[in-house]
Amino acid sequence: MNARVAPSRLSRLLNMVPYFQANPGISAAEAAAELGITTKQLMVDLNQLWMCGLPGYGPGDLIDLSFSEDAIEVTYSAGIDRPLRLSSAEASALIVALHSLVETRGVVDPTAARRALAKIERAAGAAAAAVGGGPDAPTEKPSAAVVRSALARGRALHIVYYSASRDAVTERVVDPIRVLLIDRQSYLEAWSRTGGEDEAAAGALRLFRFDRIDEATELDEPSRPPRQARESDRGGDLFGADAELPVARLRIRADHVWILDQFPMTDVVTHADGSVEATMRY
Repeated sequence: MNARVAPSRLSRLLNMVPYFQANPGISAAEAAAELGITTKQLMVDLNQLWMCGLPGYGPGDLIDLSFSEDAIEVTYSAGIDRPLRLSSAEASALIVALHSLVETRGVVDPTAARRALAKIERAAGAAAAAVGGGPDAPTEKPSAAVVRSALARGRALHIVYYSASRDAVTERVVDPIRVLLIDRQSYLEAWSRTGGEDEAAAGALRLFRFDRIDEATELDEPSRPPRQARESDRGGDLFGADAELPVARLRIRADHVWILDQFPMTDVVTHADGSVEATMRY
């Protein structure tokens, strides 16, 4: 079995017995459609289930089914009577992760994430109460949903963007590449076809912070970033490569110079007391 698909198939197989017990006599075509697989794959799975069961693996130990393309019924479940449930630890981990996504602008559709949270919290009960609700999610601009849609559909964007480095609002056409999450801020990485009033910003790979995109319009044309932009790996120099991001000059105490290993900085000057000055884009 392919290692990449094995976990999803195993989960499906384990849930099939209670599914067919809840839907006795369902046709293969209906079941396949509800399970999101082909009829051929469903038959392969049913034949696999036939060989599963309790230790001993003899008559009375194996799962027993009666199935054809017209109807499927479980005659012996071998104890697999209920769908899989999340453990408390698994539910808590999912709840924490979803809260983090909801609280971060732009990464996911917040409405969909909240629906998923509500379902998991209802199912988790006490585990959900122990985790807690977290802070309220920030209000998402309408432009964030437009950006996600353009990325998903492979479309170019026209954006109105506030450039903090120049304290100016610019308009430009960009080819979206991906969304990056850095220190709880969401950025659109895109190829900037035009640079607004700053023509030097045109024809370059840029980062656009989601909360600074005032307006976004999905264009009726495909996104076509150059190959070198699509394959770019900025690594640790994620901010340093973008001249449009604002610059800060930092004075760092001697007991906090470890920060130089965590963030890309330039023009580092060390003082006699061990403190340093450095320049950083953000």
